[in-house]
Amino acid sequence: MDYTLRFVILYFMIQAMFGHYRVSTLLIWEEVQLLIKSHLCFYMASLLLIPIGKRVLYLLLFNLLITFLMFIFDVFISRTIRILLRNYAKERVLIIGTGKEAQQLGHVVKTNRFSLMEVVGYVDVNDKELFPRIHQSIEVEGDIYPVKNLVKVIEQQDIDTAIIAIPNASRKQMDHFMSILYNKVEKIKYLPRTSGMVTFDTKVQDFDGMLVISTAKGKTTKGALIMKRLIDIAGGLAGMIILLPLYFYVRKKNHANGDYDPIFFTQERIGKNGKPFKIYKFRTMVPNAETVLEKLMEENPAIREEYETNKKLRNDPRITAAGKVLREKSLDEFPQFINVIKGEMSMVGPRPYLPREIKDMGIYYNSVIGCTPGVTGMWQSHGRSDVSFDDRLKMDDYYYRNWTIWLDLTILIKTVKMVFKGEGAL
Repeated sequence: MDYTLRFVILYFMIQAMFGHYRVSTLLIWEEVQLLIKSHLCFYMASLLLIPIGKRVLYLLLFNLLITFLMFIFDVFISRTIRILLRNYAKERVLIIGTGKEAQQLGHVVKTNRFSLMEVVGYVDVNDKELFPRIHQSIEVEGDIYPVKNLVKVIEQQDIDTAIIAIPNASRKQMDHFMSILYNKVEKIKYLPRTSGMVTFDTKVQDFDGMLVISTAKGKTTKGALIMKRLIDIAGGLAGMIILLPLYFYVRKKNHANGDYDPIFFTQERIGKNGKPFKIYKFRTMVPNAETVLEKLMEENPAIREEYETNKKLRNDPRITAAGKVLREKSLDEFPQFINVIKGEMSMVGPRPYLPREIKDMGIYYNSVIGCTPGVTGMWQSHGRSDVSFDDRLKMDDYYYRNWTIWLDLTILIKTVKMVFKGEGAL
């Protein structure tokens, strides 16, 4: 009984130390990461409570089992409690802005059931008299209020938190918003104007009263790289198992349409450190697709402009019947698991770019080739087919500067969810 009591007290003490019982608006991924760390710490500390004797091995295994079960229980309870109490504990949020950043914020809050936040509406800051130099497109859906009624909206809608989603606002404009919001809401948050150098390893420092930001790329340990490779091997083997029946499906479908060309096609792509490699994919286009594309671009200037801007066509006439199904379900990428097993690709990483795209990659080239290209990545899990070429590069640069095993696992889970929902193609 004495051992059990100490075991229980230690557990709750460590969970409290890691902030497990705080009320905050974390994403589910952050909560899981926190719980993994706290339970690992608890297990290591619990070893100190084990009395020396014949039952040492038994208690070691028992502690491990209990720790694992409590981890699963805590994840389930954390999510369930937040969902059940959401209507009572949620923050009423007003987003100031209507542009792309505001739309992304609203989407995250809406789809994140774990978050204790609710977007009440958006504020349109396009007011020539108050802010003549702010111009934002209307990208959001929901209640939109004019900026001149900002204080009135806060009072009528009982707003708890205001988020300023205008990264390009000047210092004077931000000061104006802050003065309006001061003492009107409990919390004020804003999206800062940042460069690509700012990462989650960036440190904010007090330099004798001045705010100094120190940028850095996170250091990658050998242990983390080994873990990433083990995940790649496990994922690659699982993918190969699914690849076999897909191969016979595509083969049968193509033959039924009189297409007897190879099922796979290979293409040269840019690998880590700029080393070229041959990528494997299901052939989803008609034979001689590149020749057909050149002809289409010659005949239609609009097609040329669309392809040169996005490096793809939204409604590509070259796609085969089997290819359409594969792309809708994001299955055309499965042969890339061959590249994963060979070590040329990873489960998660920047998209494997074509050599001809190097000239368009600009300052992001070194970031892209700093990682092993992935079957999925930031742009597939966060934006899918709707992301422009420049935005893909920015997301790949973000991945390079912020990579962790946790980020990989988050991207993998989000990709699987999006594949099952059929939201676009990889």
